Amino acid sequence: MPNDRAADGADGADDVVHGFPHLSTVRTCVTALYRRLSADGVRRYATSVPPADVAFGDEEDLHLGAQRVARALVHHLGLPEARMVVSFREMEHAASVELTAGPEYFVELNDRFRRHRRDVGAALAHEITHVFLHRLDLGFPGTRENEILTDVVTSYLGAGWLLLDAFRRDAVSSQKLGYLTPEEFGYVLAERAALFGEDPSPWFTSPHAYQAWTRGREEAARHARRPPLAAAGWAARHRYAKDRRYGRAAADAAYAFEGTGASARVAFPCPVCHQRLRLPMGRSVRARCGVCGTVLDCAT
Repeated sequence: MPNDRAADGADGADDVVHGFPHLSTVRTCVTALYRRLSADGVRRYATSVPPADVAFGDEEDLHLGAQRVARALVHHLGLPEARMVVSFREMEHAASVELTAGPEYFVELNDRFRRHRRDVGAALAHEITHVFLHRLDLGFPGTRENEILTDVVTSYLGAGWLLLDAFRRDAVSSQKLGYLTPEEFGYVLAERAALFGEDPSPWFTSPHAYQAWTRGREEAARHARRPPLAAAGWAARHRYAKDRRYGRAAADAAYAFEGTGASARVAFPCPVCHQRLRLPMGRSVRARCGVCGTVLDCAT
């Protein structure tokens, strides 16, 4: 019986990995999501799951509250008649889910969530997205890549702010759920925010989550201003012009030059879905991405 597990948090205050080590995989995941759902399908998730729907107070019955939060997430992702049976037990990982043909899905949460109820929604969001991807028949060959895909889709479709908000630390310990770094969660949430005009920052109860969101937002904004996009800054445009003159891009450039003469093209990723685009060089042009439909102003 297929089973997926969510990554648990680290115990040491310095054990959490930071930065953007998985960013290439993250962008591949976003492209795969757009290709599988279509741009219109992604836009059906323009509103995130509301905090009130996934709040879990200490006075609420443990199992009834977990079932209520699970139903809210099932409804948010549009899963048809997928009833979640949630239980708690001692386990190595944060959570696991059995991926069967349905109609019931069995989610197990680490017993520590009995005491940390505010993170029940985060753990359930990851596991229920596993169910969503299973029904969608969207996955990658490797386990780690599939877990990153799950984190990215959870975040891009409006429930991943819960996972980032579960990131907390103090002088002696830290907690993080999921396989992305906190900053990578912030990056995906920032891309979603730019697409839908939605600011998730008021929902963060953790100051460390807010800091990670800020760093991720900065990285996403930088990506959205890279040449040959017309919004690129002066220094980036100057470097691009120099690279184009010599017909080769630096190793760390997001763009690449192909062909010569009249057939010369510049290849670069769409800033929304990250699909690789190719445009004629030396023009000011408006281009539409064939995957997400975004219209881009470019100076190639």
